[in-house]
Amino acid sequence: MTGVRGRLAPSPTGLLHLGNAWAFLLAWLACRKAGGTLVLRMEDIDPERSSQAWADAIVYDLRWLGLDWDEGPRPDGTPGETGPCGPYVQSRRSALYEQALARLGDRVYPCYCTRKELRDQLRAMAGAPHVDDRGAPYPGTCRHLTAEQRAQRESAGRHPCLRLNTEGLAGISFVDALCGPQSFSLAGCGGDFALRRSDGVWAYQLAVVVDDALMGINQVVRGEDILVSTPRQLALFDLLGWPRPAYAHIPLLCDPDGERLAKRHGSLSLRALREAGHAPQELVGLLAFKAGLQDRPEPRAPGDLLEGFSLQRLPQGPVRLDAASL
Repeated sequence: MTGVRGRLAPSPTGLLHLGNAWAFLLAWLACRKAGGTLVLRMEDIDPERSSQAWADAIVYDLRWLGLDWDEGPRPDGTPGETGPCGPYVQSRRSALYEQALARLGDRVYPCYCTRKELRDQLRAMAGAPHVDDRGAPYPGTCRHLTAEQRAQRESAGRHPCLRLNTEGLAGISFVDALCGPQSFSLAGCGGDFALRRSDGVWAYQLAVVVDDALMGINQVVRGEDILVSTPRQLALFDLLGWPRPAYAHIPLLCDPDGERLAKRHGSLSLRALREAGHAPQELVGLLAFKAGLQDRPEPRAPGDLLEGFSLQRLPQGPVRLDAASL
């Protein structure tokens, strides 16, 4: 596989909204501007939140918006896929994640801590930083348990998650196409991170690396909120001996209060906007205006924006939709 290979990687856990459209439009433009191949991958790794109905709705909404792809689920919504790197659905790629896990060898270890126990441990640590889902620092509680200690925990009914031992790994540096030079320590990004949850569900960090590598993805355009995950993913690329993709973390699209657009903004789902009578060209024109790609929010098809497109034209920092736009 040669040339630029980009991807759209939605999670089928709900309807696409205007914030998704913003990210996918810019990823589509970056790939198409480079004459690249675009992959659509369904990241349905969490079985409790994902459904085929949402996946079908995503395919419909992307096509309605005017975005196409070269590999992945069939764009007409019929069952099946097209392309040489399938399956393009994470729930069908478990064997590939298992193989990658095995290649990491002794770097992987079981962790028996519950989330509550981790929160309690961190609160007990003087000066412990704020805990959140993306960067909560792991204190290494289970890193060096003996075989006997592990057996004791399992006999008590504990089901471990699997973590990557990041001890001794060098800091991660890379140049983001929009955010510029970046340098992180893995400890500063949460330390030892999960590769598989205690319920057997694969962690995003491992799955996305395996998928990007085996699908030949070398251009990743995604929201700036994912930047904190990038060092962990690059560490896995390096450990597994796979080439790193190039990253561009775009500014987030926010509501008038500065909150990132999300599924909770139900009135801004593409389905709701379509049912309210808005044309896809109208939405694309608004997003292009907010991205600095045109002077006014005039209706446009995605292909109309290719000639003058450049990621460097994007504004710095979060992009707010004002009340008039909404």
